[in-house]
Amino acid sequence: MSTKDYLSQAYRIDQRINSKLAQVMSLRDLLGKATVTLSGTPKAATSNPHSMEDTIAKMVDLENEINEDIDTLIDLKAEITRRIKRVENTEYQTILELRYLCFKRWEEISVALGYSMQHLFRLHDEALEAINFSER
Repeated sequence: MSTKDYLSQAYRIDQRINSKLAQVMSLRDLLGKATVTLSGTPKAATSNPHSMEDTIAKMVDLENEINEDIDTLIDLKAEITRRIKRVENTEYQTILELRYLCFKRWEEISVALGYSMQHLFRLHDEALEAINFSER
């Protein structure tokens, strides 16, 4: 795995967490729309009497997955932070932190640091080379 791929793992986990959170919100919306029929008329034969229970179970499962992903993300970010702090050049550290821990877009980093995109990309390449991954 390349250094860039390793550092990008945190962003991918964060994306998965956000996707699962959106799924949980969607399931909650479905539950909110569910209505209980209190009339004495029988329900259609195709109706699933356990659909609300199934939806709640799916929500709980997703929330458990989210919690596991958050734990993984926290551990990974701590490890990435340790590796970034080993880089001697503080300018490199800042670029790596903004990109791989704060998930900033290149344009945002460029503006924040006052660098052209070309200069920022050059510094980023140098910063990636400065990270030591031999101790994995």
